[in-house]
Amino acid sequence: MGRFTSLLAAFSLVVLSCSGEDKDEPKYPSNGSAPALSQSSIQASCNGGDFSITVDAGGEWSAYSDAIDSKGDNWVSVQSAYDDDWKKGTVYVHVDPNVNKYTSTEPRQGSVIVKSGSARSEVTVNQEGNVVDNSINCPIDGYALVWNDEFEGDDVNGDWTFESKGPGWVNNELQTYVVRDPKSCSVSNGSLKITAYKDGDKVKSTRMYACANTGWQYGYMEARIKLPKGSGTWPAFWMMPTVFTSWPACGEIDIMEEVGNHANYVSSSLHATGHYHANGTQVTKEILCQGAEDDFHIYAMEWTKDYIQFYVDGNKTLYYENDGKGERNWPYDKPFYVILNLAWGGDWGGAWGVNPAHLPTTMEVDYVRVFQRK
Repeated sequence: MGRFTSLLAAFSLVVLSCSGEDKDEPKYPSNGSAPALSQSSIQASCNGGDFSITVDAGGEWSAYSDAIDSKGDNWVSVQSAYDDDWKKGTVYVHVDPNVNKYTSTEPRQGSVIVKSGSARSEVTVNQEGNVVDNSINCPIDGYALVWNDEFEGDDVNGDWTFESKGPGWVNNELQTYVVRDPKSCSVSNGSLKITAYKDGDKVKSTRMYACANTGWQYGYMEARIKLPKGSGTWPAFWMMPTVFTSWPACGEIDIMEEVGNHANYVSSSLHATGHYHANGTQVTKEILCQGAEDDFHIYAMEWTKDYIQFYVDGNKTLYYENDGKGERNWPYDKPFYVILNLAWGGDWGGAWGVNPAHLPTTMEVDYVRVFQRK
């Protein structure tokens, strides 16, 4: 026993983690007075943060939090650090963020309780809610923003991933897709620039995916884009399923494509086992969009369980209805993710030849937005 007592005395600080109430009463109760605390409240922003409370109790003490969110989880956690007499110390408090990027959150309140014997003292934790900017509205009623990249600052948001593939990977295209090459992919002055450029005997470009692991099932997808110029260009704003087994059985949704050899004619298409380009049965619609290579235009799609409707600058183009005959004609009943890319050459982009003198050339994207039913 004497050796144990000596070892215990050698520790000047003991730390215990408490995410909920410590059910055990302190071994050495206080003299009946409530623990003295350095403050009676904590004011936290919606981003959360770390705080500390100094404790001076008349005996052994412990701390816990009763702050529980709507899911039953603690949003305030505490750690207690004791001085060597166990009567004083510090409670370190961590407040989780109360933020949702696309939905406003309400302020919330909880407590940190410090107890010593039957006596208790309380610190109220007040946290702000966050208010979402609702200035980005869907052109169609009944939809709310669930994801976007406005390409502000100097980089894309963290939901994008990048492809790395050489020439001939798909459609006999000539470009090499590179990952985060600043010459090929950059953000400045409020827009994304995807540039195809010549590097020795290679043409380098970018293909990038938004939320490739989760995607979205149904919604209104929209991008504002200025298309590149030049014989050989093949820009696209399109979608593929998050779980891929084979093409075209899994489906493909092309919201906007254009080739430089047929400048300013943009098309929307759907590909499935029952309709795809290899046998000339794809569902497609091409229109003339005057100035598509000189200025920004808005390309969009409304996708529901019953139909898909495409738009250019708010004008309806291709409409396709679910015929209820299953996956052969409607594989569009699962999550798909957004793709932006600029191809060079290939079966369609190079069908009338390519002209390297037109390189470098840039596809510029003002924003990409995804809305879903409220």
